[in-house]
Amino acid sequence: MPKQFSSACERNSGPICALLQQILKNSAHVLEIGSGTGQHAVYFGAAMPHLTWHSSDLPQNHSSILAWQQEAHLPNVVAPLTLSVSEPNWPVGTFDAVFSANTCHIMAWNEVEAMFAGIGRLLPSGGLLCIYGPFNLEEGRFSSPSNAQFDAILRAQAAHMGIRNFAAVDALAAAQGLELQANYPMPAHNRLLVWRRT
Repeated sequence: MPKQFSSACERNSGPICALLQQILKNSAHVLEIGSGTGQHAVYFGAAMPHLTWHSSDLPQNHSSILAWQQEAHLPNVVAPLTLSVSEPNWPVGTFDAVFSANTCHIMAWNEVEAMFAGIGRLLPSGGLLCIYGPFNLEEGRFSSPSNAQFDAILRAQAAHMGIRNFAAVDALAAAQGLELQANYPMPAHNRLLVWRRT
């Protein structure tokens, strides 16, 4: 697969990065779950040279991630790891932060549960989890008409997809000893959620 391009990544990289630069200023190794095209990895890696950025995804997405990385030539952005959230054996490494964008509404709910369980096994005390995407802040109520339309599109594509309720996701985090630190409003009715391992 050649280098892939996501217009959503192109639009959201700047606003996300502006926050991550403050949130991750004391972090050293970040695991990105679901790196997709690979655009976020090189954008954030270039903006935060103090971090080592570890991208990860299913093997079929590695070629695009590698193409972005090879073009960028960033010493702090390393080759993608193979990660399927439902598999019990996650990549071995010392990560003090985890980032994931636009994954919770694509995965089946049992995969979201598995992702949080894996993050719980991986993050050390004080470690940070940052998740970006659309969420319902009130149970079952969409934060905007565009999010309601997006949810309908997702569910028409596959029954397991859909915008998640913030409370349900926060409960998964709490079960792993993660305490909510911030819930940032983002452009296009998205959120950046930040938890810390207590």
